[in-house]
Amino acid sequence: MTIAFTPSDTTPAEAGPAVPESAVTESIVPGPAEEATGPVMAEEPEFWKPSAPEPHGTQGAEGREEQQDADQDAGKPDPVVVRDAHDFGVYARTGGWAFALKVARSVRPGGQPAEGTAAAKVSAKAFAELAGCSPERVMRYYKAWDMAADDGLVPQFEVLVPGEDVELPDADVWISYYSSRNGATSVRGQAISAVAEAEGIRPTKALEVAENPTALRAAILADPGTAEAARGALLDRMKEDPALQTEMARAIARTGDLKKAVASEAKAADRIGYVRQIVENGQIKTPAGQTVEAPPELRAEAERHLSLLDELDDSEEAGEWAGEAYDAVKGLVAKAVEENPALRVQERRTKFYSSLQKATKVFEELTLDEVLEEEVFEDDMLQRLEALQEAIGSCISALRRASTTS
Repeated sequence: MTIAFTPSDTTPAEAGPAVPESAVTESIVPGPAEEATGPVMAEEPEFWKPSAPEPHGTQGAEGREEQQDADQDAGKPDPVVVRDAHDFGVYARTGGWAFALKVARSVRPGGQPAEGTAAAKVSAKAFAELAGCSPERVMRYYKAWDMAADDGLVPQFEVLVPGEDVELPDADVWISYYSSRNGATSVRGQAISAVAEAEGIRPTKALEVAENPTALRAAILADPGTAEAARGALLDRMKEDPALQTEMARAIARTGDLKKAVASEAKAADRIGYVRQIVENGQIKTPAGQTVEAPPELRAEAERHLSLLDELDDSEEAGEWAGEAYDAVKGLVAKAVEENPALRVQERRTKFYSSLQKATKVFEELTLDEVLEEEVFEDDMLQRLEALQEAIGSCISALRRASTTS
C-alpha cells in the first residue's frame, strides 16, 4: 500500500493551518495508473514509499521536456515542483498530525462505530494491512492523538468521521505526544521519558540511547564530553541507589590504579576539610586531639588558603594545593600550642595518657599461655620483657620524684 500526497490546486502560500482532503489523501489500493508521487519523508519510512512521478497526460519524454521548456520560458515553475513544495509546506506545518488525523478518523479498536455515529471505522489491524505497516505503528499514532485530545489540542475520536478534515496543531507539538519506540509505553520507558522531559530533551532521544547501550559505551570511550556527562549522571544516580554505590566501590577497590587515585583524592579531601573546619567553626584540633578556639591570625591564614582552593577549576588537581594549605595550617596550630603554656602542658599530658593507654592494651593482649604450651619460647622474648620492665621502673621512679617536688 502507498499513502501519498496528490496534487492540489492551491499553492503553499494559499494553504491554511488545516489540512484539506485535497492536500493530503490516501491511495489505499494502488493500481498501475495510480502511483504515489509525493516526497519520501525520512521520519516516516513505513508510511512513505518512493515512486516515479506521473507523466503529463500522454506526452512522452520529449513532449514533457518541451512542456517544461515552455513553462520556464513563461516564468512558471514545473507543476511537479509546485506540488512538492505544497506537500512539503503541509508537512512542515503539521508534521505527524497529518497522519495521526488519518488514523484518528478511520480507526476504532475493534472496528465498531461510536454510539450515535453511522460511519464505520476499521480496526488498527485492518488499517495497518491496508497501509502496509504494523498495527503497533498505527496504535502509536492512535495513542498520540488520544493524549492530545485529552489535552484539548485536537477533537476526540468520537466526533471524527472518515474523510473529515480538522485544524491541526503545529508540527513542533507532535514530538511531545508521539513516540516511535515500543519501549516508551513500558514502565522503564515511561521513567526514561519523564526524566528526559525534566532535563529538557526529547524522550525519543533518551529512549534511543537506552535501547543501544553499545552505542552509549562507544560515545563515552571516544568523547570526553560524553564521558563527563555520564560521570555526572552516575554520581546523581548513586545518591539514591545504594546498590549502585556498592557496585562502584567494589569495582574501584578491585582496580589498582583507581584505588590509588581514590585514596589520593580522599586524602586531599580530608586536608581541605581540616582547613574548612577551622574557617567555618573557628576551632582547631591539636595533635593530641584537643579542640580549642583558633587564634585570629591562624583563622585568617586558613581563610586565605581555603579561598585559593575554592577558586580552582574542576580540571585542576587539588592535591598539591590541599597539601600546602594543610601543612601551613598545621604549622600554625603547633606554634599556637607552644606559645600557650597552659595548653602546652595539657597537650603533653594528653599525649602521655594516650601512649600509656595504648601500651597497656598491647601488654594485656599478650597470650603467654600459647607461648609456653607450644614451646615457641625464644631468649629474645625474655630480653625484651626485661628491658620493658626496666623502662617501666624508670618511668615510675621519675613520676614519683615529680610528685614529691610538686
